[in-house]
Amino acid sequence: MADLLAVLERLDWVSLLDIALVALVFFGALTLVRGTQADTLLRGVFTLVVIGALLGSAFNFPAMGWLLSRAAIALLVAVPVIFQPELRRALERLGRAGPRFGQTARDVASIETVISAVAQTATRLADRRQGALIVLERETGLQSYADTGVRLDAEVTPELLQTVFYTGTMLHDGAAIIRQDRILAAACILPLTSAFLSDRRMGLRHRAAIGITESTDAVAVVVSEEHGHVSIAHNGRLIRRIEPRRLEDVLRTFYQSELKETSPRWLSRLRLPRLTSGRRQSPTRPSNPDR
Repeated sequence: MADLLAVLERLDWVSLLDIALVALVFFGALTLVRGTQADTLLRGVFTLVVIGALLGSAFNFPAMGWLLSRAAIALLVAVPVIFQPELRRALERLGRAGPRFGQTARDVASIETVISAVAQTATRLADRRQGALIVLERETGLQSYADTGVRLDAEVTPELLQTVFYTGTMLHDGAAIIRQDRILAAACILPLTSAFLSDRRMGLRHRAAIGITESTDAVAVVVSEEHGHVSIAHNGRLIRRIEPRRLEDVLRTFYQSELKETSPRWLSRLRLPRLTSGRRQSPTRPSNPDR
């Protein structure tokens, strides 16, 4: 008790801030691995360390203290290897949350065009029971995955996407990657998720869609060849059995921040009058025959 009181007397605001920062780091690490395979492993390692420290301090076991001191060095090397997927995901999230240099805002019209084309394609392919996997690139680059397929660099249209995933073509087995308003490549190979899927009927397309969204901020649209259902994967999660009439609205929610006004806030607050010639027409949405 006396030792504890002596330690508390030496605490100042700098020490409290230091403790709070360390606690914040541990909290962020635990939050990062929560729900992953590393969660159980990390709890096991933490339990062994705590038990060894209690035994070494309570009963004064020199061998246990020596073992813990040597194991700490080994853990410094083993942790980056064991938790490599989680560390990579954390760094990518940190990069997406930080400042972005050299990036310009996308045109709202091009986003709407891509969303409409993807929604029409998925709806028509679902009616025909033709499988498809369409990946929409966002801030994280997908060039390494695009290099595994056939480069197209073509304009996004429903007709071209349906042709790519037609069962008689050589490109329908892989994924099509869309960058901005262009189809970057088709027949691309994507990483498969190692997470447990409760539904055994989900095949390689669904696993690839979840896998690409686990490590990137991409949005993947999957059309089931067996059941004709449309699903959307984002951030490692899968939204299944989306109705065709809701597909375009669901896609638009992922681009909600980009669909907002891209002009600076100070300029939008001026509310300058718009000069128009003739009668002002209200914006209309393109008709979708499949909705």
